[in-house]
Amino acid sequence: MHVLLTGGAGFIGRHVLASLTASGHEVRVLDSLRPDVHRDGRTGGRGLPDLRVADVRDRGAVDAALDGVDAVVHLAAKVGLGVAIDDLPDYADSNVHGTAVLLAAMAQAGVRRLVQASSMVVYGEGLARCAEHGAVRPAPRRETDLAAGRFEPPCPHCGRFLEPALVTEDAVTDPRNAYAVSKLGQEQLAEVWSRTTGSAVTSLRYHNVYGPGLPRDTPYAGVAAIFLSSLRRGEPPRVHEDGAQRRDFVHVRDVAAATVAALDHQGDGAQVFNIGSGTPRTVGDLALALSSAVHGPEPVVTGDYRLGDVRHVTADSTRARTALAWEARVGFAEGVGELAHD
Repeated sequence: MHVLLTGGAGFIGRHVLASLTASGHEVRVLDSLRPDVHRDGRTGGRGLPDLRVADVRDRGAVDAALDGVDAVVHLAAKVGLGVAIDDLPDYADSNVHGTAVLLAAMAQAGVRRLVQASSMVVYGEGLARCAEHGAVRPAPRRETDLAAGRFEPPCPHCGRFLEPALVTEDAVTDPRNAYAVSKLGQEQLAEVWSRTTGSAVTSLRYHNVYGPGLPRDTPYAGVAAIFLSSLRRGEPPRVHEDGAQRRDFVHVRDVAAATVAALDHQGDGAQVFNIGSGTPRTVGDLALALSSAVHGPEPVVTGDYRLGDVRHVTADSTRARTALAWEARVGFAEGVGELAHD
């Protein structure tokens, strides 16, 4: 197929580009190369085939980029947490409006296949179990509790601390920051486009992606990059809260393979898949593994917090393994070692 890859100059985009090409697809890249994302020099337009430098919100550029295209893989987005209220317009405009422009252009061009990057953040705190009330959606964490070092989200019924559980794609979404709201908005717009045009869309809820080429020292760097930057300065990684926050760290090559599998196995209508390693780990685990890999100072647990962060979010990726004939292959120790020496 001839595939348009938006955001193809970015961290995940470059790996998806390599996987698409290796699978025999012809790829055109559309990327704005926005300087706040690419300022560390690790990503950008170097060596990209058929690169169109333009923003996905530019309808004319998108129309031109869709010429002759059979399918779109949509990764272009403003990422990060979105803590400040001032961030809201940029997240909504970049991610929601940008996706709307792309979908409208695809409808006019008759392009009926879309795979897009979503995120596990759409689940908010996900799912947990209360000893008394069973499976529940955790209540939002209160700043007074966080300031007092009470980090576990309470049961919404009795206030007890909860045991985190895996969430499936059928779980109720509960986005709790600007980025999460914008990613869910992308999913919902694509579902409308799918129903209206009879097209196929697959939304992939990526977990915490890490691996070679991970951006450093940008406002959107993930926790692995932040820890590694500290270690390269000879400083210990500073771990928020108590370090027991659960995440699913999934290697970027596994994410790229899942993205290509979603395109190659795409069915009708709208589908959603969790894309994770299947092995939850704590943020403290990641910090310690990186410190050990570079023989650096041990992590420091600070007790600091960010109000928009969720405590635990780990999901079940069984649906992707079954429907897409895909599974994560890069182990945590192998992936962390590779990242540490990238």
